[in-house]
Amino acid sequence: MSEEKYRGGSIFEQTSSEILFEELPPDTKQWAESLPWEQRRHLLLLCHLICVSPPEVQAEFLDNYTADGLVSRKLQDRNTQYRVKQYLDKFEVESELDELVLRGYIKQFYIHSAQELRNQPELYFKVVFRLVISTEEQNNILNYILGFELLKLMFQMSWLQHERLYQLQRNQEEFIKLYIKPIQLAHQINGIIIPEHRREFFSKRDYFVKKPILSPKKLVQLVMATFPTDIVIDLGFAIIRDPNFLGFDYEYIFHPEPEGIFPD
Repeated sequence: MSEEKYRGGSIFEQTSSEILFEELPPDTKQWAESLPWEQRRHLLLLCHLICVSPPEVQAEFLDNYTADGLVSRKLQDRNTQYRVKQYLDKFEVESELDELVLRGYIKQFYIHSAQELRNQPELYFKVVFRLVISTEEQNNILNYILGFELLKLMFQMSWLQHERLYQLQRNQEEFIKLYIKPIQLAHQINGIIIPEHRREFFSKRDYFVKKPILSPKKLVQLVMATFPTDIVIDLGFAIIRDPNFLGFDYEYIFHPEPEGIFPD
């Protein structure tokens, strides 16, 4: 009878700390359990300071604390890094994947993710921890860089160049819906290109061939505001997986318009 009573008692129930430890990867759990008391005190103090800090301070700490390790690991991943650089060169995008660029993109990835989770700040930690722990998530950093650089390129195109670009795609309708329409809508909302008097030939030609003028900071802000991280990552991943995913002919797309209205 007493045995039955104890089986239902709290001393046989799994404690909250045990449940918490079960959520950890095995090597992390082993490390945490093996810490001597003095080091446990340091760890608890760090956890306490993170928990009582404002969200922006937490984000800045996580950025700085994790960026070095992630940059180091990505710099060691020479094969994927080389492939990403090859595609950037193919699309005539001038960007070196050095330590400074990688660090900037890791911080930007955090900020981009945080913007999507602004109504769920507790999920920001999950984004960071998943990136630190998961090799697959770390590979997404390079996919993100490639996708983001290409979306920056599209944002700087005129609508005529957009038309030439989507004409090169295998699935034009999906490409227009997924990339071109959101970019052109952002152009209009932000007053970058205003398609007034669409039915008038001369007016239409003016806005159709107008090249967007954007500062580097504004360009990054627009891409982050227009596309969620999963769209950016998926674009980069699709290109790395299939070199022919994005039809691209630089000379055709960026061929200059003749000065006169009617060609000779």
